[in-house]
Amino acid sequence: MIADFKDWARSRQVRIETSLQTLLPSTNVAPERLHDAMRYCVLGGGKRVRPLLAFAAGDLSNADEERVTIAAAAVELIHAYSLVHDDLPCMDNDVLRRGKPTCHVEYDEATALLVGDSLQSLAFQLMAEYRLADAPQTQLDMIKRLAQAAGSRGMAGGQAIDLSSVGKMLSLPELEFMHIHKTGALIRAAVMLGACCGNSLNENQLTSLDHFAKCIGLAFQVVDDVLDAEATTATLGKTAGKDADNNKPTYVSILGGGRARELAEELRRDAYQSLEGFGPMAARLRQVTDFIIQREF
Repeated sequence: MIADFKDWARSRQVRIETSLQTLLPSTNVAPERLHDAMRYCVLGGGKRVRPLLAFAAGDLSNADEERVTIAAAAVELIHAYSLVHDDLPCMDNDVLRRGKPTCHVEYDEATALLVGDSLQSLAFQLMAEYRLADAPQTQLDMIKRLAQAAGSRGMAGGQAIDLSSVGKMLSLPELEFMHIHKTGALIRAAVMLGACCGNSLNENQLTSLDHFAKCIGLAFQVVDDVLDAEATTATLGKTAGKDADNNKPTYVSILGGGRARELAEELRRDAYQSLEGFGPMAARLRQVTDFIIQREF
């Protein structure tokens, strides 16, 4: 089963990488430097966790993989844009991402800003340009879901809370609220968009799936915090210990490493329970859940 999952995950990672290579503007199209920077920030890095979740969720609704690929690519473009902007000097001021210099270091700050803007715009262009659902209203709802996940009530709002929390000791519910937005919103969008590319799920199924996505989004952040505190820069591909250096509240700073790992396991069990009604069709989602919880880098 482990080998089977590795093969499945690798094939989807290759699929999304190939798709992104095609969907991103070519470097021989003006403005060449901007397009080169966009490709630099998106291609050849990352575990593509969000696309894996989208593909796995697509199994629940017998979704066409071509449709899921476009939806997953749009989510990944939003994610990449957020990393570019998060790394800017006015945000986290980081110099390393996915094992190479961050965008503003490799290019310049203005280019990094425009890269983020352009990746976000391209994501919504793809969501509108390709047929992703049988019903037009479903596709409009998908676009709305991604917009909300990326905006002030989602990822961007979570980043704003994160910036305002530097040097403060948040309570666990406050930290959870921040990460439901900053990290969890886009993960939840990836899951729901993947499922929406296929047959319609009923309200109970959608509620269960969204709860699963909420749990796994929080678990992802808990594991991220543990890795930031315990792994090396070489292993992570980004600056290790940056949260502690910047005096940011994390699950490790509030709970300690051991309790944080226990919380990740609790969230995994809760996520599994949310999938019980889907039976064997949720096998891939369970495997991606394990991949997220057990990852070491």
